[in-house]
Amino acid sequence: MADLSFEKRQLCDIQGRLFELAFKNGYDSPEFIKAFMNSRAAVSLDDTYDRLQWAGEEYILEELDEETGGLKKAGILYPMEVMYWTGYTYRFWHYYTNESSQEIYKTAGGRIMNECFPGFHTLDVEMAVDNLKEIYRQNCSKDSF
Repeated sequence: MADLSFEKRQLCDIQGRLFELAFKNGYDSPEFIKAFMNSRAAVSLDDTYDRLQWAGEEYILEELDEETGGLKKAGILYPMEVMYWTGYTYRFWHYYTNESSQEIYKTAGGRIMNECFPGFHTLDVEMAVDNLKEIYRQNCSKDSF
């Protein structure tokens, strides 16, 4: 596994707990994931240092709710374990590849993360990211024919 500092591993956990909190609050999972990964909050977490990184998941969720004008309740709910894994993996992915949250979301949106969870959540996170990127490349090459 990539040699992440303690602080970066904490941020992966915070983002995992943020996604889990979205589930607990009943927010539509695909909509929440899309809103977060394309938000100013995600940009702040992608930054080298930003105060929001240490604000905690409750505060980040409040900021996102305000930014979006209200997150959508109900709809599709992915299991809580999927939400935590997705949030954690997305943050790890950023540290592993230095891709932005927006780029990561374009490569593997919420639906893909939910579908891949059963087979990927037991892998090293690096391997899961590499596999998700490969799925994206294969889908892109199919589209070009």
